[in-house]
Amino acid sequence: MSTSRSADKSNAPAVDRAIRILGLLTESHGQPLGVSDIARALGIAKSSTANLCNSLEEGRMVHRTDSGYVLGRRTVELGGAYLATFDQVRDFYRICSESSVLSHELVQIAILDGVDVLYLARHEGRAPLRLSASIGDRYPASATAVGNALLSLLPDDEIRQRFASPDTRPRLTQATDTTLDGLLRTIGAARDRGFALEEGQVHPSVVGMAMVIPPRASGEAPLALGVSVMVHTLTPTRLKRIERELRGAVTQLANPMVQIAGS
Repeated sequence: MSTSRSADKSNAPAVDRAIRILGLLTESHGQPLGVSDIARALGIAKSSTANLCNSLEEGRMVHRTDSGYVLGRRTVELGGAYLATFDQVRDFYRICSESSVLSHELVQIAILDGVDVLYLARHEGRAPLRLSASIGDRYPASATAVGNALLSLLPDDEIRQRFASPDTRPRLTQATDTTLDGLLRTIGAARDRGFALEEGQVHPSVVGMAMVIPPRASGEAPLALGVSVMVHTLTPTRLKRIERELRGAVTQLANPMVQIAGS
C-alpha cells in the first residue's frame, strides 16, 4: 500500500511504477516474477500491472518467460552506456592486467549510493573468488571496505545522520559491527591509515582492502578501488604488497599519465 501511495504522489505515477517494476526484477536476481507478484508488491491492480509490463516489454526493458517477467536486454545496453561515462572504469581493466600483483587478485571498483555501494567493475585473478560482489551488486556501505573508504570522505555528522537507522547497518556475519559508534571508529581508522580494511564483516572467510580514487574532474563522484582476499591465504607480506599496488593503481586512475608501480 505504501508503494501505491508513493506512486500517486509522483508527477508521473506510471513512470514511477515502471521504475519500481524494474527494481523488483533486479532484486529477484533472475527469478521470474508473475503479474500477480508484481501487482502485490506495487499495491495496484493486476490489469494496470499487466499494461505496465507490456509497455516495458515493448521497450525491451523486460522479457516475458513462461514463469513470469525478467529484466530485458535493453537494461544491459543502458548499464553499459552508464559505465562508459566513467573513464576510470575503462582504464581499470588495463591497469589490473598490467600489474604483476593485481593481475592475480580479485579487484573491484564501487561507487557510494546512499547507504549502499554499487559495484561497477570486477577483475578476477587466476583464482576467482565467488564469495564477493559482482558488477551491479549492492552491499551495505557500513560493512564493506570500499564503502568505508568512500565514507571516510564524509564528515562524521553526515555519517551519523545517514546511518542513524539500525536498518542501514545490517549484520552480515558474526564479525559485523552494527553500532554507529563502531562504524565511526572504523571510518576514523581508515582515514588515519589511508585505506579501509574489512576483516570478515561481509563474509567470514574474506578480507577486503580499499582506497578512494580521486575524481579526475570536478563534479565527478569519487570511486573506491578494493581487493578481496581469502583470509587463509593472506600473509603480512602479501597484505603490504597489495597495499603498495593499490596505491599505485589509485595514482594512475586519478592521473592516467602516471605509470603504475610494479607493473
